[in-house]
Amino acid sequence: MFTGIIEELGNVQVVQTLKEGAELAIAASWCSELTIGESVAINGVCLTVIDRNAQQFRVQAGFETLRRTNLGSLHVGDYVNLERALRVGDRLGGHFVSGHVDTVAEISARTCHGDFELFEFQIAPEWTRQIVPKGSIAIDGISLTLVEVATERFSVMLIPHTLAVTTLGIKHVGAVVNVETDLLAKYVQKQLTFQAMS
Repeated sequence: MFTGIIEELGNVQVVQTLKEGAELAIAASWCSELTIGESVAINGVCLTVIDRNAQQFRVQAGFETLRRTNLGSLHVGDYVNLERALRVGDRLGGHFVSGHVDTVAEISARTCHGDFELFEFQIAPEWTRQIVPKGSIAIDGISLTLVEVATERFSVMLIPHTLAVTTLGIKHVGAVVNVETDLLAKYVQKQLTFQAMS
């Protein structure tokens, strides 16, 4: 479980293709603190640390993860959002994020409003049923508050801090991002669907 509060921008050092997936090596300042087997969210995708040294850690992603997220398009030198798993007793600054990405969306517009920026995203309509204005969403692992939601799009407003410390600050229009809708919304939608069928 994660909170969507990005700890650090990691830098991709190695992308190695495997028969059924890929292995990534990512540089971060706290690699020496990691233990083998613990979880780290990379662009919002929960992956398991399989090796580490003082400079970098390694994870593996299966073909399904690469297909459903933007991890399959990573290259050496790319930056990724990193967050270690929530510990019991930690402050929950964002919202509950599972690290199980639902789908991807595309940045369709970036509009400056002083030091802030409004980001608009295109997304398949089946996912907008799980998001509401002023609700929570995780984009590339970042906990954000929704501004507007339409049938095939949604928007969020980013503060200068978020632009400076996450990958959204350097992503351009047309870039693909990972999306995880709010966990509570998923359960509500499932219950409503079940009631409608019964």
